[in-house]
Amino acid sequence: MNWQAIAFDWNQVRAFLATAEEGSLSAAARALGQTQPTLSRQVAALEETLGVTLFERAGRAMSLTTAGMDLLEHVRVMGEAATRVSLVASGQSQEVKGKVVITATAALATYHLPPILKKIREAAPQIQLDIITSNEVQDLTQREADISIRHARPTQPDLIAKLLGETVAHLYASKEYLHHLGPIETLKDVEQADFVGFDQNERLLGELAGFGLHLSLNNFRINTPSGTAMRQLVSEGMGIGILTKDIGLTDPGLHAILPDQFAIPVPVWLVTHRELHTSRRIRVVYDILAEELARSPFL
Repeated sequence: MNWQAIAFDWNQVRAFLATAEEGSLSAAARALGQTQPTLSRQVAALEETLGVTLFERAGRAMSLTTAGMDLLEHVRVMGEAATRVSLVASGQSQEVKGKVVITATAALATYHLPPILKKIREAAPQIQLDIITSNEVQDLTQREADISIRHARPTQPDLIAKLLGETVAHLYASKEYLHHLGPIETLKDVEQADFVGFDQNERLLGELAGFGLHLSLNNFRINTPSGTAMRQLVSEGMGIGILTKDIGLTDPGLHAILPDQFAIPVPVWLVTHRELHTSRRIRVVYDILAEELARSPFL
């Protein structure tokens, strides 16, 4: 290897990559936890070292030059390699302390995780727990999270997944809204009703049709990606919501609609990266989550 040819600073390369990926210096600075002037100096220093202009600057707007686009392809490979190095290093850590990032839906994080997190803190008081509440599948391979609790089986080969169990989702509405609808004997009786939807209703329509419920986008008058917000909106009589039975049972004012005719199975998977699974702090958190969630009454 020609060591003399490697004349740049990785921090400068990382600043360039973050700016290119995030779209601006301010966004990149937030992502890296740095100040914008510091990041700007690092990008400028890389340009000077390489002798090329990487960004066209017009006020606050920045766009990649041809040289910048050519470099970006190679720098992305470097970023992925750096991430793998970080994963391996984290996986070799045998200390039961440090930060563990867990991602889960807002509903699960609100109604089921708190008592489990308390047990984790009792078993490993030096572990810092960060909880990301989102319906989006966090990318564990890119260290967006260490452990994920999700409802879909992961497909990436570098991930370890354990099926903890399965719950079921029904249609729920408040007593007030059910009175407004009138008698309901079949799913067809709710096909003109208002629904509280998610943020991907187009895809949801096909899935619901597979379970015998035929709706259109006009049914979804209010939409939210948050399960806890949906529960509250349904409780307030804003329409029908699709909630797992454990969430429906948190409010005695919610009533399941034709649960024998409409029931969507919802698996619960616990996922981590295979490298992180060798880390004691990750393993401790993963094992407690697996044990407690698997025997939870909501599964």
